[in-house]
Amino acid sequence: MSRQPNTTAVQATHSGAWVLQSWLSFALAVGVTALGIYHLPVDGWQKAFLGMGLLFSIGSTFSLSKTVRDQHEQERLTARIDEARVTKLLAEVDPISLK
Repeated sequence: MSRQPNTTAVQATHSGAWVLQSWLSFALAVGVTALGIYHLPVDGWQKAFLGMGLLFSIGSTFSLSKTVRDQHEQERLTARIDEARVTKLLAEVDPISLK
């Protein structure tokens, strides 16, 4: 009889305060930077260029964070699959028949 390992994973969740603080911090950083670009004493095309750079930086930051998160989750999944395989192999070995 093979015994199944307990593979119930507890997912850590963020508190509401942390999520709110993260979003407020993000909005404040983008807003203040955009306001600074708007009030720069330069031509409109230069402001547009800086604004475009800000938007591209934000977009690439989201892409990078998603990629890092996906890689981390894939490594965790691969480790869990490997652990399950080892557990299954160990459960199938009968120590009495090895003698």
